[in-house]
Amino acid sequence: MPETSATEGRGPVVPFPSRTLPAPAGVPGAGGAPTGPTSLQVLRTLDSGPHGLTDEEAEERLAGYGENTLPARRTVSWPGRFLRSLRDPFTAVLLCLGLVSVAVASWGPACVITVLVVVSCALRSAGEHRADRSMAGLRELVATTATVVRRTGRDTAPVPREIPVDQLVPGDVVRLGPGDLVPADVRLLRANSLSVNQAALTGESAPVAKYPVDAPTGSGSGAPEHGPFDEPQSCFQGSSVMSGSGTAVVVATGARTRFAAAHDFVHPRGPSAFDRSVHGISWTLIRFMLVTPPLVLMANAALRGRGLETLPFAVAVAVGLTPEMLPVVVTTCLARGASLLARAHGVIVRRLPALHDLGAVDVLCLDKTGTLTRDRPVVVRGLDAGGRDDPEVLRWAAVNAWWTLQLADLPVPDALDEAILDAADAADAQAHDGIAAVPFDPARRLSTAVVRVPGRLGTDTLVVKGAVESVLERCALDEDRRRRLLRLAAGRADDGLRLLAVATAERPARHRPYTPADERGLTFVGFVALREELVPSAAGALRVLAGRGITVKVLTGDHPGTAARACRDLGLDPGEVCTADRIDGLTEPELAELADRTTVFARCTPEHKARIVTTLRAAGRTAGFLGDGVNDLPALHAADVGICPRDAVDMVRESADVILAGRGKDLTAIDHAITAGRHSGVTIATYLRITLSSNLGNVIAMLFAGLLLPFLPMLPAQALVQNLCFDAAQLTFSYDRPAPAALRGPTALRPQDLLRFITGFGALNAVADLATFGVLALALYGPGGTDDEAVFHSGWFTENLLTQALVMVLLRTGRRTAGARGGSPVGRAAAGLAVTGLLLPLSPLGPPLGMTALPALYYPLLVAVLGLYATALAFAVRRPGNRDPGPRPPDA
Repeated sequence: MPETSATEGRGPVVPFPSRTLPAPAGVPGAGGAPTGPTSLQVLRTLDSGPHGLTDEEAEERLAGYGENTLPARRTVSWPGRFLRSLRDPFTAVLLCLGLVSVAVASWGPACVITVLVVVSCALRSAGEHRADRSMAGLRELVATTATVVRRTGRDTAPVPREIPVDQLVPGDVVRLGPGDLVPADVRLLRANSLSVNQAALTGESAPVAKYPVDAPTGSGSGAPEHGPFDEPQSCFQGSSVMSGSGTAVVVATGARTRFAAAHDFVHPRGPSAFDRSVHGISWTLIRFMLVTPPLVLMANAALRGRGLETLPFAVAVAVGLTPEMLPVVVTTCLARGASLLARAHGVIVRRLPALHDLGAVDVLCLDKTGTLTRDRPVVVRGLDAGGRDDPEVLRWAAVNAWWTLQLADLPVPDALDEAILDAADAADAQAHDGIAAVPFDPARRLSTAVVRVPGRLGTDTLVVKGAVESVLERCALDEDRRRRLLRLAAGRADDGLRLLAVATAERPARHRPYTPADERGLTFVGFVALREELVPSAAGALRVLAGRGITVKVLTGDHPGTAARACRDLGLDPGEVCTADRIDGLTEPELAELADRTTVFARCTPEHKARIVTTLRAAGRTAGFLGDGVNDLPALHAADVGICPRDAVDMVRESADVILAGRGKDLTAIDHAITAGRHSGVTIATYLRITLSSNLGNVIAMLFAGLLLPFLPMLPAQALVQNLCFDAAQLTFSYDRPAPAALRGPTALRPQDLLRFITGFGALNAVADLATFGVLALALYGPGGTDDEAVFHSGWFTENLLTQALVMVLLRTGRRTAGARGGSPVGRAAAGLAVTGLLLPLSPLGPPLGMTALPALYYPLLVAVLGLYATALAFAVRRPGNRDPGPRPPDA
């Protein structure tokens, strides 16, 4: 079997190009033709040879160079996770309240707040710890060995052996075969029909032919190269062998590889959608909290002559405004959603807030290969010289594929040959008698099978198949016809098809071997048109994503025509495809306008992908990015949510927020994750609306009552018990199921929308409280009144819990599902809250808390107030701006 090989020798050399991540071939900004050492010079510089290193030399180098691993990401300890959770703005708000409570000796609120902070931090730390354990399990699924040639001593024969990848050192000679991951940056010494997939590094899905080069790359003939990834003699860590085999010497390991150099292009991620929302809401709460206690103190001092004795009450008012359970509810919602996703759909959420960001995603950026298409070709049709369908072309192509595979003794069939044999009649191909084969060669870019057609004794038929230009230059064609055929092939390429040319020639039968010199004077037969195989679930998943209000944008390093055709075949309108060279000259506003209307960006470098994602976020979109290669790292970090499959390279998995633990980049799994994120987002938003509007109403009522009454409207202990009861009921929001309509669009917490909502409904709640004051005044000072402060405290306590129960039901579900969901956890909690409000003043716990039984007149009047309040709530909920319990989609 013929092999391309580098001649042995030694000489001075610079070991390897600089550690920068270049642009892929054909992309503006790539460098010119690089110069570099020959493989012989590389061997001398590495003090190695074609027989590899000895065990002693390898051990010495391992001690000097270190293990062949990427820079490790330090695992955060459990205490470290816990302390990091304290930086959450909501938790910080609670801590401030706890310190104020301690300062004024309000030990009850201080203890409650401390418990809530600890529970919230523990839940978040546990969720992220579980995600890291799942990540460790995924690492075990990745191949961790390589075939290396080593010797036990200088005079012993080299022996191939399997060793852990992390034990490779520069100078090791490794063997590569089909399906192998390239374990380090290597220089080829020998190769046999070797093709490598470099999609993880460049984004190009088409396999790249690799072969040794005996001369410096800058002095050879042919087309100029554009960067190290285009050098045929070099293979890089992160790529994989598609077909063929080879032997190579390791030139760089660990942090010195180009794979590791991708870290140089990763910038710190800015605040995500969740971070921005949380900070906005937190600062809104902090402003309210800072203003409320001074107002209470000043009003009581000015109108009632009270001094610092009202400070505990002022702190209780501030605590009453704050949603104490927010960190617990948020963390429980996110942790529960992440746990369910991992169990049911194999989706690992590594950063809990990323689940909320998934629900807020309104634009999903992704690569084409592996997501929309499989990295495998399929035959579309055979075409004659006029571009018309011709099955005869496919028949001859199958003859070439079958007998090349049988006679050339290839280790595995080429992917293109497999596709042709799958589409053609194998029996027809086998009907010919195979004579000889000249296998594919990267320099010739074609293969030849020599067969004998039944009934044609004494005549051998050469069947040639390969690259269009290579086959046409060997055909007996005039220049006009050759140019016409090249234009036809170029047009089909622009339409997203890959063409192979097929030609034949008849020669007198002979015994001497056939060589590439016989591939001349051929008769052109036609073209075989191929396209990438579509992922079966992609079309349906794209329709579902579109129905959920998510815009899909394809950012690929592939040919524009290939990307556009894949989108059309899947029902996604590509529109006008934009190539990366157009992006380079645009300003940020111009790119923002282009990114908004463009679906497919082709020939993208890593920097282009990151810039597009960043521009979308700057325009107010919440962007997710799905990628699996080193070339996707900048975009993963630029997105609100970085998503990758489990078989992504280690560096990408460590950087992503969400890991798809199933097979490949499955859009269906992403849809499940987005739905779970929306579920959590709607639940959190509903909790905030209900809690903050109810709390604001109570605070307004407290302020008015403090000015109108000669006594405190509610004792601090009563305010604390009321908050505890409401907080306990609100825990059930973590287990609520929102209405399906609330999940139809992207969800995000918007502080301005939330503030407008809670102000309106808080005022309505305050009106109900003030009406209750009137009822209590009538009960206290009307006929048969008792003039007892305890009655006022008890009446307002009862009314508060009953109105909060109404708010939990009506603001959560609206008029559409209130009846259908009475048995939900939130409905049962609201019922329990109402029962507590009615019975607690009558129970033995009432007197210690300063409460007593209420007069009979109070209850019918309270029913009237609550009826009017419920009617007003129902009317307000019907208004278009308040109808859905979840947040508005971005374009609402």
